[in-house]
Amino acid sequence: MRDALRARQPECEALGRLPEATNRAFIEAGLYRILQPRRFGGLELDLTTFFQAMASIARGCPSSGWVLALTAGHAHLLSVLFDERAQREIFGQQGDYRAPASLNGVATPTPVEGGYRVSGTWNYCSGIDSATHFIGGGVRIPDTDRRLLAIVPIGDYTIVEDWDVLGMRGTGSHRVVIDDVFVPEHLTAPALFDHATLSHATGRKVHDNPMYRCGRVASVLWGEMAAVAVGISQGALDVYEGELRTRKMAQPPFATRSEVPEYQRQFGEAWALVAMAEATLARIGQDYMRFCDEEAVGGEPFGDQRDRQLQLLEQYTTKLAADAIDVMFRTAGTSATRSTSPLQRSFRDMAMIRTHFAAQYERGAQEFGRGYFSP
Repeated sequence: MRDALRARQPECEALGRLPEATNRAFIEAGLYRILQPRRFGGLELDLTTFFQAMASIARGCPSSGWVLALTAGHAHLLSVLFDERAQREIFGQQGDYRAPASLNGVATPTPVEGGYRVSGTWNYCSGIDSATHFIGGGVRIPDTDRRLLAIVPIGDYTIVEDWDVLGMRGTGSHRVVIDDVFVPEHLTAPALFDHATLSHATGRKVHDNPMYRCGRVASVLWGEMAAVAVGISQGALDVYEGELRTRKMAQPPFATRSEVPEYQRQFGEAWALVAMAEATLARIGQDYMRFCDEEAVGGEPFGDQRDRQLQLLEQYTTKLAADAIDVMFRTAGTSATRSTSPLQRSFRDMAMIRTHFAAQYERGAQEFGRGYFSP
């Protein structure tokens, strides 16, 4: 799909959402189903495969990769946190499930018989234009410290188109508003991802695969972003190589840039950073699956510190990818700053990703260190 995705980058950005042809191609290829359980119409592949697929799509179009990753990845969240009844209902007869999530909404639930009536707003709901459902977090039970996630189907929420930002313009990360909608109790789950809470999650008993029975949530969510960041850096490197092979120096000896030692060195630096990001992402996926398998057979639990470890590596993966793009954008010449330049779009998109909470590697390093030295 890469060539078609690259050709559609300007259209995706202008539309502010996935072009319908892109969304249809994702559906037909089964890309939304990579982490979805086979029992409910999914492919049930491993996390390493998911990361590779998301990076490959983002290599063609960053916004499209972001939307895909931040919807397809949430099949895992549903499979871990929600009971069999909820999964059967949400995945449905055809297994068609595309659910963006925003975990920090401002929402008021009113307890009623069988569930809650919920009103609230959630910002930055990436891919909501292509969704079948929405997952809202931050639903705080009155007079308690309990917070819930709530899943609602399309038709039970309103989209407020307010996504007007520097980068990732094609993600359609608009605001969602829910106004006094009944959410059955089985379509809610605790909004806590610590080991103690997750070990009692109702979805743990639904599937045999250790990825669902023992897998963590946060490191999958953080990994969605890291995979997209890797893909953006790969796509930028493709463009940068093409520039070096075709553009000539403006000064004597007027050589092609790829023949000039300075540009050779800069390409090597960027290539190494991208390769390191790719290798780290692969390790994260492999470690995640290994941690699940070890807990499933009675070994070391996939505890909070292992989760923090993976999150920190995911944050550094994003940093490596961003550093690579900085090298390429800085050395590609003034033409890279034009609004039509793919490198300019990659630079803006990566700048946008770096503002995300999950990309703050300094905070992640501190959390990892705190847990590492705790008794």
